[in-house]
Amino acid sequence: MPAARVEYVAPWWVAWLHSVPHLGLRLQPVDSTFNPRDESYRESLLFLGLVAAICLGLNLIVLTAYMVCVCCCRQDEAVQTKQRNSCCVTWTAVVAGLVCCAAVGVGFYGNSETNDGVYQLIYSLDNANHTFSGIDELVSGTTQKMKVDLEQHLARLSEIFAARGDYIQTLKFVQQMAGNVIVQLSGLPVWREVTTELTDLADQTGYVEYYRWLSYLLLFILDLVICLVACLGLARRSRCLLVSMLCCGVLGLFLSWTSLAADSAAAVGTSDFCSAPDTFILNITEGQIRTEVTRYYLYCSQSRSSPFQQALTVFQRSLTTMQIQVAGLLQFAMPLFPTAEKDLLGIQLLLNSSESSLHQLTAMLDCRGLHKDYLDALAGICYDGIEGLLYLGLFSLLAALAFSTMICAGPRAWKHFTTRDRDYDDIDSDDPFNPQARRIAAHNPPRGQLRSFCSYSSGLGSQTSLQPPAQTISNAPVSEYMNQAMLFGGNPRYENVPLIGRGSPPPTYSPSMRATYLSVADEHLRHYGNEFPA
Repeated sequence: MPAARVEYVAPWWVAWLHSVPHLGLRLQPVDSTFNPRDESYRESLLFLGLVAAICLGLNLIVLTAYMVCVCCCRQDEAVQTKQRNSCCVTWTAVVAGLVCCAAVGVGFYGNSETNDGVYQLIYSLDNANHTFSGIDELVSGTTQKMKVDLEQHLARLSEIFAARGDYIQTLKFVQQMAGNVIVQLSGLPVWREVTTELTDLADQTGYVEYYRWLSYLLLFILDLVICLVACLGLARRSRCLLVSMLCCGVLGLFLSWTSLAADSAAAVGTSDFCSAPDTFILNITEGQIRTEVTRYYLYCSQSRSSPFQQALTVFQRSLTTMQIQVAGLLQFAMPLFPTAEKDLLGIQLLLNSSESSLHQLTAMLDCRGLHKDYLDALAGICYDGIEGLLYLGLFSLLAALAFSTMICAGPRAWKHFTTRDRDYDDIDSDDPFNPQARRIAAHNPPRGQLRSFCSYSSGLGSQTSLQPPAQTISNAPVSEYMNQAMLFGGNPRYENVPLIGRGSPPPTYSPSMRATYLSVADEHLRHYGNEFPA
């Protein structure tokens, strides 16, 4: 008995996506009814992909203009400005990395939701296929029994009961009932073509879904790798990694907009189907399956009677009649004709088996099972599937934003690296604190170092015996250190003067300042070298 239908209610995003304007390539309005066989409808979905391509072109134009402006404009070389630019580049990279990671997280969730919805659709199609193929097997098996097996038993019994006209009439009546069963079974729909189409649809859907899921997984990994390369390039101040990041960022930007185009077309097309799935199924099954049969399974309402009820009722009555007739022959004819026992028992087993097949067939033809599979398929594709596509679209937008930010930060990071290296070029190459000195140390031998004043003083005895006269030094930093030595130790110990005569000033001293310090050191060496000869 048909049960009340569990109503299918389309989610809000189906109505929202279905309301998206459908335009052809010539910008003419197109009917939004789902019809993939219509060329104009396919063009309307292709138009959505072209919109994403236009957005990609505009994005690249804006990024190119920005990069040209950054590369052509002169930056202030002040230290404060350089520090501000460095901080800006760092925070820009951090924000881009966080947005990229958030995009990948959203993408993983959307990819999983879409995959679950598609495989729920495939599972429902397989269940429906199993039901349809089971119906065909039961019908063909029962027909085979009635046409072949029952006819063989009746033919042998006709020979045995040839002398008894009443028994012959009973056999003819049984044969007539078997013919009624065959007629009713032949009136049931054959699902062989539907099963073949559903099998192909499930296989193709599973094949496409596997590679779609794998492609997005590889895209997520690529996005994370690009973020890692960007972080390494900025942390190590590597121009090679920075160039790789820019190239990979452009590639990631292109892939993000491409995925957005595919997601948009798929989401809108699926929403068009989910807005009126019954109408589409009625249209594509027209001419293959009777409309009343299709409506019976699509709506499955109590007010709608089963189109197979009459055939199943006649089947049941014919079987019952044949069972009664065969039971009478077993009771009255078998004692007179012992050789007929085998065929009579064979017919009885055949009728019992046919009755069991009838019960199974009734259950399979009932609308509740197939209607549940239909609702499960709609829930999988219209709820989880489209929801996952929306999250994947959000992933594409966030990834495009993150890569655009990275590309914008690239030229500023490059100029910052160049300015930093130019600042180091103003420092003496012999300075051990200069990073460039470490890189060229293996190629340039160290030049002779000046002996410090301490080396002279250590060869003349203890420091207490050394009392050099006070000297007035015009250089301010040296006088400051000398005064500090007098306050704390009483004697101006020249080894307390930092870096004088040691061959290298601090890393922030320019060559002119270093020349001043070395001239002061040379003056002291000449003075005390003449006063205290070796």
